[in-house]
Amino acid sequence: MIRDSRRSPNEFARELFAPLPSRYDALGAVLSMGQDRRWRRAMIDRIVGSKPNLILDVACGTCGVTKKLAAHTEAHIVGLDLSDEMITLGQANVRRSHLEHRISLVLGRGERLPFADATFDALTFTYLLRYVEDPAAALRELARVVKPGGPVASLEFAVPDQRGRRLAWWCYTRFVLPTAGWLMGGRAWWTVGRFLGPSISRHYRAYPVDWTVEAWRRAGLDHVEIRSMSLGGGVVISGYRAG
Repeated sequence: MIRDSRRSPNEFARELFAPLPSRYDALGAVLSMGQDRRWRRAMIDRIVGSKPNLILDVACGTCGVTKKLAAHTEAHIVGLDLSDEMITLGQANVRRSHLEHRISLVLGRGERLPFADATFDALTFTYLLRYVEDPAAALRELARVVKPGGPVASLEFAVPDQRGRRLAWWCYTRFVLPTAGWLMGGRAWWTVGRFLGPSISRHYRAYPVDWTVEAWRRAGLDHVEIRSMSLGGGVVISGYRAG
């Protein structure tokens, strides 16, 4: 499964998450041990101070972050995701929240954005880099559509550095998470739960956080900052598009 995820990551992500949109947000809550809302707010806080008028939210999923951006800014937000199923449920969530005038949703890939250079005042992306073929190229493409000086912020799962915490994280992701997935949604959720821990571990073996920060800088993003979340289980990275 891990090998398939790297051979064709976009297609793999579509197939993996296609059965799950109706309870996708619950998976994030389980994997983060209930911390995902705090993680998302930490990412959004890196954006709101610039008072953007137009924000791009990449890998928007069911629009959890997209709606929070609408709640904490006065901007219009464009949400982009590669999954038809996620976009469909996201549209329903936007309508339910009466945010159709503030949020537009687009089907597309983070590595090939259908927007001109320097279109957006700010950009967020969530749990994206494990599902692209070339994370460095994806970061360059994300930076391309942001105006000079505009903030960019991301949220990703992470592997704790400290040995004891890393062992606890490993046991949780390999045993508790697949079991919780099965109890929450049967075989499809068990499959996702079984995949995520090894996927996260493999990603950081190939692309450690230090590598990722340097890739941000090479993509044209300055003042890159890292915030470790929940004893290392998550990481918020943020920066600004170079002038």
